[in-house]
Amino acid sequence: MNGADTAWIIVATALVLFMTLPGLALFYGGLVRARNVLSVFMQCYAIACLMSVLWLVAGYSIAFGGGTSGLWGGLDKMFLAGVTADSLSGTLPEVLFFAFQMTFAIITPALIVGAYVERIGFGFVLLFSALWMLICYAPVVHWIWGGGMLADGGIFGDVGARDFAGGIVVHETAGLAALVVAYFLGPRRHTTTPPHNPTFVMIGASMLWVGWFGFNGGSQLAADGGAAMAMTVTHISAATASLTWALWERIKYGKASLVGTVTGTIAGLASITPASGFVGPVEALIIGAIAGVLCQEAVNVIRNVVKLDDTLDVFAVHGVGGIFGTIMIAVLGQGSWVAQLGSLAVVGAFTLVVSIALVKLVALIAPLRVSEEAEVNGLDLEAHGERAYDIVS
Repeated sequence: MNGADTAWIIVATALVLFMTLPGLALFYGGLVRARNVLSVFMQCYAIACLMSVLWLVAGYSIAFGGGTSGLWGGLDKMFLAGVTADSLSGTLPEVLFFAFQMTFAIITPALIVGAYVERIGFGFVLLFSALWMLICYAPVVHWIWGGGMLADGGIFGDVGARDFAGGIVVHETAGLAALVVAYFLGPRRHTTTPPHNPTFVMIGASMLWVGWFGFNGGSQLAADGGAAMAMTVTHISAATASLTWALWERIKYGKASLVGTVTGTIAGLASITPASGFVGPVEALIIGAIAGVLCQEAVNVIRNVVKLDDTLDVFAVHGVGGIFGTIMIAVLGQGSWVAQLGSLAVVGAFTLVVSIALVKLVALIAPLRVSEEAEVNGLDLEAHGERAYDIVS
């Protein structure tokens, strides 16, 4: 065990959990109507709790178990069987590696929340998220990070997929699942209400930005120069994408909005995530500059061309950003074109099939959509018996 590496990953684990609670909850909560903000908080909080338990039960074993199959890790590490305080994963206590990866298993299904807020049944959220994490997310983790079929020596040869912190594993899977749920759910009945609290949005985005240092820097799994570089390029990409998003907004609409600018921050963070361990500051500047415009245009395409109500633009920001960053690894000569594009295709197809199947299955058990009355009145009171404000808009 290396003490410095261990200390850093303990901090990184806390930072990645901070991204979901309260970062993502505030970011998403500020974007919805006032009568739905607590429902968003509840969805993020409940997902964090449920994924933690399921990661212990089976998720970690499926992703990082000792099985020899390239498809999944098996069930030998269910409930952390055989893992003690002295067990090591590289230079880290394995239980710490478990906890660090658990925070990724929390935020990935939580990202999907943004696609279905304001109109989905709470029971459906929990059951779908649980099954999706175990059946879709955990196997993909094994394929790329657990030595599975898309890693080095897998189906793409000696040079497998390069995905440092989750462009494919986290952002592509969550983005595509978001599209699937939004499609089957249908559009909101009220789609013109502006974000009820842009202040929440900015605070949440800022927390995500800070937490992302643990997300990307921690993925080095060591306290070294690689972690420092990953943190640096993460910051540069986020800052640059914020500026290009705001500039592109100003050019198109005459004004640069706060909500747009901080959404650009998230686009820059998602785009640098897969590449953060392979590029330097100049490459990060390029990735961020393109991401701020590319993801903003993707928002327009999904909303106005495809006309799909992905409420908080999960696919356009996270999905497109993660896919773009993954491709840029090959563009910048840091990975194989075949492995990067092939892995995107394999994971994309798998995610779509599993997500479609799970939506249809879970809808037979738990209502997919709330009633019209519940949607009009807001999910805070209808689903949870609480509301955030005395005066609700």
